Amino acid sequence: MTKKRQRVANTAAAATAAATTSTASSRRLSSTAAIIDSELSDKTLTQASQKPCPRPPSCSGPGEDGAAVFNDSSSADVRLRLFVDPSPLDSDDPESPSATESEVVLYLHSHVLRRSKYFAAQFSDRWQHDRDRGDESNSGDGDESIRINLGVPSSIESGITVLELLYSGDFLSTINSASVALDLLPVALQLLFEECVRSCVRFLEAVPWTEEEEKRVMSLIPVLGGEESKELLARVSPGENNSCEEMLYGLIVAAIHSHPNMALVKAFVAKLLRDFSSKDSAKRVLERAFEASLKVVKESLEEYSSPDFRGDHNETEAIQRLNLHTAMTNSRHLLWLVERMIELRVADNAVKEWSEQASFTSDLQRAFRDDAWRNIVPGLPAVVLRCTFKLANAVATGSILAARQVRKKLVKDWLPVLIVCKDIVSPMSPGNKMLYLELEETFLRIISTLPMTDAQELLQQCLSFSTRNVEDCRHLVTAFNTWFRRAAHPPPN
Repeated sequence: MTKKRQRVANTAAAATAAATTSTASSRRLSSTAAIIDSELSDKTLTQASQKPCPRPPSCSGPGEDGAAVFNDSSSADVRLRLFVDPSPLDSDDPESPSATESEVVLYLHSHVLRRSKYFAAQFSDRWQHDRDRGDESNSGDGDESIRINLGVPSSIESGITVLELLYSGDFLSTINSASVALDLLPVALQLLFEECVRSCVRFLEAVPWTEEEEKRVMSLIPVLGGEESKELLARVSPGENNSCEEMLYGLIVAAIHSHPNMALVKAFVAKLLRDFSSKDSAKRVLERAFEASLKVVKESLEEYSSPDFRGDHNETEAIQRLNLHTAMTNSRHLLWLVERMIELRVADNAVKEWSEQASFTSDLQRAFRDDAWRNIVPGLPAVVLRCTFKLANAVATGSILAARQVRKKLVKDWLPVLIVCKDIVSPMSPGNKMLYLELEETFLRIISTLPMTDAQELLQQCLSFSTRNVEDCRHLVTAFNTWFRRAAHPPPN
């Protein structure tokens, strides 16, 4: 084994002995031998080879109280060559510190540097004994100072700052931004300067980050110990119950149920859904909210239409009002959710669910034949039919590709609701008249996509679309003409 390799091996043992029992420190100390192997050099530095320092470090003599002063050549016993150790990620970047900054020589004091466990390992008795026996770096020049080459992973500026902090300990004034903390932390980790590491981590825990700063934090988390990185990791890692889908669902529930400024919040949540990166996640969240609201509407109408709550008894009036108001409120929620699903083209399951509501549509027909809803929730029929129109129109236009049975049941179950609403709403408002006409046309277009036997059955139920003025029911005339034209086709051979 060469002298250099022997010194590295000895240094590694010294570093391990100097380690604390903490997980983070032990892990970092175990790599000290490799660090020193790459950074120690037997090359003798001459004053002429020094290059300008990026910023002038303190170069004054000893302080008034006799304390060591940073970069004081008159009292220093360590001569440190500081340079940037090129990173593979930065090698092709002309603006990286390794490509633009030069080296600098600093005059330091071993008793101060020992505050770093990295330097404490280098200055241990074992390392000094090995140095005295085999180090020829100082032979012939009369200089007894310890000479060290130190390559730092960040900038020279950051390396100087961390070394200065060994002298001053003024972490509060020095670490004043997230970018500064992120610049100093890799150097502090390399030098096993635990107090500086803790100060950088505590600062990063307490301040906001930019997107770029967050990426840098994420890259440093694996290097930190479990306890050191716990708070940082909690900030960027979702827990068991706070996934993106849970967050989206919570926002939707808040938007449609509890927020006082509902219209603006709904618009904001709609934008979040449009911009969300995972369409499948948005679909699952919307379907979950859709099923929840639909269940409430169905249960409210079922209770309202139940024989146990029929009649004009005073004791049931409050319950009937509550059921109708609940159905109305959640029907509005359904409409908003349907619009979002159609907008994102994820309403295929909602269409299927809406087509399997024979019991619900029967309850609606019974409820609308009463007079109670007129004074309590006069807009309920329009809201329910608007949900139906949105879904049926998406099917008719091909935005949602529904199976034949789905298309048939959608018309079969909801056509009677439309007919009841047309019969009971008198006089009909212009808004309702347009809605009913649009839904009639949509149902007829869906009927035209069905086999002729199914179309024959459903078209006969559409006679209520007719009016005295044929001009007002051209859609019905076209539908029947289409069916008769197809019926006249000769059978295929």
